[in-house]
Amino acid sequence: MRHSPLSARLRDAATLPARPGPARVSPAETVAAETVAPPLVAVAHGSRDPRAAASVGALLDLVRRRAAGAGYPGLGVRAAYLGHAAPTLGQALGALEGEAVVLPLLLTAAYHSKSDIPKALHEARTAQPRLGIAYGRPLGPHPLLLRALDRRLAEALGAQCDGAQCDGPQCGGDGSDRSAVPPEDTAVVLAAAGSSDPAANAVIADLAARWQSARGWRAVLPAYASAASPAPPDAVAAARRAGARQVLVASYLLSPGIFADQIRRYCLAAGATAVSGVLGPAPEVADVLLGRYAESLADGAAAAV
Repeated sequence: MRHSPLSARLRDAATLPARPGPARVSPAETVAAETVAPPLVAVAHGSRDPRAAASVGALLDLVRRRAAGAGYPGLGVRAAYLGHAAPTLGQALGALEGEAVVLPLLLTAAYHSKSDIPKALHEARTAQPRLGIAYGRPLGPHPLLLRALDRRLAEALGAQCDGAQCDGPQCGGDGSDRSAVPPEDTAVVLAAAGSSDPAANAVIADLAARWQSARGWRAVLPAYASAASPAPPDAVAAARRAGARQVLVASYLLSPGIFADQIRRYCLAAGATAVSGVLGPAPEVADVLLGRYAESLADGAAAAV
């Protein structure tokens, strides 16, 4: 399989020399681990689709493996869900004593991180007044998430077939390899879940602008699978009308499910060249979660909320 200049550039951006955990994040996130670090409870949205819980499990397995390199050997890591899956946050915290660090496994600060999780934490605190709980920030925004997007786009382009030997949808139909189109002729649609909170959507728009500036794309268009516009396939069509020779779609989602499936199906139908997979168990996401954990310890050392 040939690697195009574009896919090679994405692969290089996503695989710069890396070290696990806080060594790759800001100095504020490099707090030293205590003798026994409080367990990390990552709170995900939850889904009836079993792929979502499997993806969360794979991510947290990676966090456990990288925790020692971040200064937290043997760190206890467990999942909780806001709905559609077990355990709930209250159930996860009910099995703990002493202290815990609760982190939203969410890409933006919106209703779930601002209301649903704090409400559940208040209930848990009432039920367990002796449990100290530190509540940290969502995953995004964070510079490492751009690296994770690079990684997934590189994988999507690398998975494309050789244009000289295939007549599939990733090829031009004339045997040309469309993944060879340079960044300056390529538009990217940054497809997020979307929120009724304008501030959360503004974070996605800002991320799109920073990614475009850093990578030299023709454009990076924010799009939303729900609650806001434009929808991802509409953004693909707009990019095509604006003259982009190639349109790539970056799925800014943590787990597979109905949003990811719809983004892929409808964006390919609208003319996208490739659609990346969800971020899932990317090492960059694991390192952001460990960084948020360290940040929470530095800010309050599992102070009660």
